Amino acid sequence: MKFFAIEGNSQRLDGGAMYGNAPKTMWEKWSAPDEQNRISLACRSLLVETDSGQKVLFEAGIGAFFEPKMRERFGVVESEHCLLENLQKLSISPSEIDDVVLSHLHFDHAGGVLSRYEDGPLHLVFPKARIHASRKNWNRSNAPHPRDRASFVPDLNRLLLESGRLILVDEAPHPALAPFVRFHFSDGHTPGLMMAEIKTASGPLVFSSDLIPGAPWVHVPISMGYDRYPEMVIDEKRHLLDDLIVRGGMLFFTHDPKTPCGRLQKDSAGRYSTSALEMSQLN
Repeated sequence: MKFFAIEGNSQRLDGGAMYGNAPKTMWEKWSAPDEQNRISLACRSLLVETDSGQKVLFEAGIGAFFEPKMRERFGVVESEHCLLENLQKLSISPSEIDDVVLSHLHFDHAGGVLSRYEDGPLHLVFPKARIHASRKNWNRSNAPHPRDRASFVPDLNRLLLESGRLILVDEAPHPALAPFVRFHFSDGHTPGLMMAEIKTASGPLVFSSDLIPGAPWVHVPISMGYDRYPEMVIDEKRHLLDDLIVRGGMLFFTHDPKTPCGRLQKDSAGRYSTSALEMSQLN
């Protein structure tokens, strides 16, 4: 298989919100804030091309579906649809994508399956792809809590249903993914967060999504202000890391602006970290 880190539209969000109750004197060493206290964030996808030619996109990023006022409010940097442009640089058209796996349906992870605001009525940009999402998170997105209602996109749910290509996952992956994918589930950030573990020649690779959005968050006590249950996030994170370390696991980061992928390591004091990997090392 071949693995590619595909950059989507980037964001700038408040650093305090991204690092929860960690003091600024700690997190500004990892993420330098601007004059508005915002830090740079990627919205990165993982493209896997199997030996048979199947193309699977894990996550779709934030995309460019917001109107300009909302784009500014949520710190979206670019107006173009960067995910599609970067796929095109690999000579891959949207119609060639067979499957899109969404870890959850928050707009900064699923919005990239939607067209640009400037291109008229919203539509799905991957015309043939099966869209995989967890049933639990789908249910949450259709009946959100006031705390996270703004994180979901009603038009996205409507379009996914109308497409007839939505696949809701309870536990086991669809047969098209089963030969090389299994799922881990988490509820601390949002109910039914679905993290794909992908078999590689170098060991298991987990798309850690918002449970571990970037290398600094591998530090077990660090959570986000956006998490529903920070203590649950910490417990779920420790469980995942303890499992992966004994299997020589790796993490793929969607929001880390510098490090797409890292191999997990643990020091003598029990602290976790990652060493950066080039995507070519997975092929």
